Amino acid sequence: MINLFITILLFNILIIIFKFFNRYNVDNLQALIVNYLTAGTLGVLNSTNAITLDYVLNAAWLYHAMIVGSLFIIVFNLYATGTQKVGIAITTVANKMSLVIPVTIALAIYPNANITIWTVIAFVLALLGIYLSSTKNGKLTFNKQYVWLILLVFVGQGIADSVFNYAQKNSIGNGESPAFFSVLFMMAAMCGVIILIGRSFKEGVRFSYKNVIGGIVLGIPNYGSLIYFFKALDSSGLHPSVVFPIVSMGVVVLSAIIGIVFYKENLSRSNWIGIVSSVLAIALITFM
Repeated sequence: MINLFITILLFNILIIIFKFFNRYNVDNLQALIVNYLTAGTLGVLNSTNAITLDYVLNAAWLYHAMIVGSLFIIVFNLYATGTQKVGIAITTVANKMSLVIPVTIALAIYPNANITIWTVIAFVLALLGIYLSSTKNGKLTFNKQYVWLILLVFVGQGIADSVFNYAQKNSIGNGESPAFFSVLFMMAAMCGVIILIGRSFKEGVRFSYKNVIGGIVLGIPNYGSLIYFFKALDSSGLHPSVVFPIVSMGVVVLSAIIGIVFYKENLSRSNWIGIVSSVLAIALITFM
């Protein structure tokens, strides 16, 4: 269970760093590219296998790493666009609710989960908790012409998590996870560079040292969050259909606590109901 707690903590550290990005006007895309390069480098340094071109091209997990890496940067940019077009709450709900996809696929592919009535209740409470914790007064209103954007965030994140889980279960051998993460992050960085080049033709690009520094600071916990998430899926003893909701709910609850304590954020009644619902779901999944 310690790997789950560390994963949740590191994901929240990423959220805090993003808040500082906004405060210091760090360019998200440039910082993300540096972040992925940093995380990819850490993967190379931590790999016990020599990451040669021949080794990577013959790895069973190559296409999985390429798919997840590409989706990482694409979904983030869709998320950023969504927050501008339809608001943070709606886009966050779509991103978090995407856990339905990997959970459903995990239950279909790995049917050895011990599904009880308590598990079903916990899952419903988890979805309710995520929804209420991410919205104001439990209501979502947005311009319907951007429904495609919400669906892309939902599906993109869900596919990324599903492929990641499948690779962890079927393709990545002992000692191969650092190499897998290295290729994954480098692929994300390459896609980010392509997006950045495309943006430069439209609006120009200004480089700044603070974007590089921000990216390095983000890259270290980002690498750690996926390493420990991988370990949680591998060694927690819990079915993936349980791990994904626990991580999502844990991030929601801890981020709410951090917002209250350090940023003096005011939560609505529905936000508190969502947090309580998430805590109950975690308790049911863990102890029942």
